[in-house]
Amino acid sequence: MVPVFRPLLLSLACAMPFASAAPLTAFRDGEVFTYKVGFAIFAHAGDLTIAAHLDQGGGRDLVRITTDTRSNGIVRDFYEFDNKAEVVIDRPTSRLQSVRESGGDPKRPTDTEFVVDYARHTARFTDRVRPERSGELALPDGDPIDLISALVQTRTWNLKPGEKRDVVVQFGRDFYPLAIYADHYETVRTPLGKYQTLVLVPRMEKDPKGVFKKGGQIKVWISQGETNLPVKMQLKLKFGAATLLLSGYEGGTKK
Repeated sequence: MVPVFRPLLLSLACAMPFASAAPLTAFRDGEVFTYKVGFAIFAHAGDLTIAAHLDQGGGRDLVRITTDTRSNGIVRDFYEFDNKAEVVIDRPTSRLQSVRESGGDPKRPTDTEFVVDYARHTARFTDRVRPERSGELALPDGDPIDLISALVQTRTWNLKPGEKRDVVVQFGRDFYPLAIYADHYETVRTPLGKYQTLVLVPRMEKDPKGVFKKGGQIKVWISQGETNLPVKMQLKLKFGAATLLLSGYEGGTKK
């Protein structure tokens, strides 16, 4: 099986718009999203869990967002994948502070850190497994988006088909300037039930790279209603399609 979990994480990054320079209000303390990951003929190739917790210690008002991705069932017998990441966001400004990631698969382990210095307008990427990839990056115009915090923020948007927003996505040591289009409404079924959704499609319109350069297509389905949950995501590549379906949700508490 061709490893699909890392490009799938990138699909999460690329598929989710995010409003910067405003308080982060999308996450509730204790909110948890669980996704069932399907790939090609495997209906349940893995699971992805996203959890958010407020951290108000030390005079800071932060949101810590953790993700746990792992292969599952028969897929795990020949592709063992376990990946953990933690994103730290300054809640009053929605500004990304750091991203730490570790795990991966035994043949390609991951141990990286991405730390933003807004005063210097730079970010430091550290790769402890492949140190030659480490280095300092200049921040692009507009605050970059991490792959996780942008996921739920779409619930605060009110895009209609035909509308779009531009965004800069941070993934690993790279930045992806994207246009996020609201495409159409669609009814989808997930393990949690049937939802009326808005389909969002990100496009890299200038100098495509990553999955976009390879002809990949990404879509995300946002439920319409009070919660506006991201209930489905899909990444299509030449060697197959990966689909995430929301299989569990805990609402947490408002603060």
